[in-house]
Amino acid sequence: MRLLDGKPIARDIRAKVKEQALAYRANGVIPTLLIIIATEDEQAAWYVRSIRKAAEACDIKVHLTELSADAPTEMIADALRAAAIDPMVHGILLQTPLPAGVKIDELLSIIPPQKDVDGASPISAGRLLYGQAAFAPATAEAVLTLLDYYNVLLPGKQAVVVGRSRIVGRPAAHLLLERDATVTICHSRSSDLPVSTRTADVLVVAAGKPGLITSADVKPGAVVIDVGTNVTDDNRLVGDVAADVAGIADLTPVPGGVGPVTTSLILQHTLTSVSNLLATAQALQH
Repeated sequence: MRLLDGKPIARDIRAKVKEQALAYRANGVIPTLLIIIATEDEQAAWYVRSIRKAAEACDIKVHLTELSADAPTEMIADALRAAAIDPMVHGILLQTPLPAGVKIDELLSIIPPQKDVDGASPISAGRLLYGQAAFAPATAEAVLTLLDYYNVLLPGKQAVVVGRSRIVGRPAAHLLLERDATVTICHSRSSDLPVSTRTADVLVVAAGKPGLITSADVKPGAVVIDVGTNVTDDNRLVGDVAADVAGIADLTPVPGGVGPVTTSLILQHTLTSVSNLLATAQALQH
């Protein structure tokens, strides 16, 4: 059974991103990603640190707007509006979780699609669903990127996605469906989860529950993509899939699987945003 390591994929993506970023800098453009944070969640902090480290290694500037963990909706909205019209900002990330009572849909709608490098806004989601130009959520796209890198053929395959979040489960299911897989989405109210997961040729687990899926829940020879990123009490990062699954199926490690590919795609999207924004600005001048 194969270990589906995401690190070589991330290295390839980042090498290309750095080359492009240096070319932009040589022409006076500094690719810039803005991350707005209003949480003290340790898992979120880990994710932001990983993006910042990767971005700096690729010559992409990262600016953090750090708000309090009880920031009201309007304060976060003001930060997003400022970033939306700032010509020096090319990509915007609104880090979750957000403070209690904050209206996330209202906030995500402020992010312009051309700067929405994690495909989080309702407009980006709608465009993706209708096959129009849009950034896909980076984690969902990372699932497909891993499958492609390891030559996993999808047409006609049974794909099961565990988790229905708007940033991973649902978009991952859509992208798999677009690649002609037959897709089942399972969630917290699905009855007898193992009955569904054992049918999967490709199993994507994004439930946020450590060790949810064991070898008893997986078809031998399947491909299992573990999207889980759970921080333990001793500050380790573990997935949603138990280690024994590696004995019967191809499996992504945690950490080192989906994570580095996701952060690399955020950077790739930021460079794409630079290109698109420059093209738009040039078109307006003519």
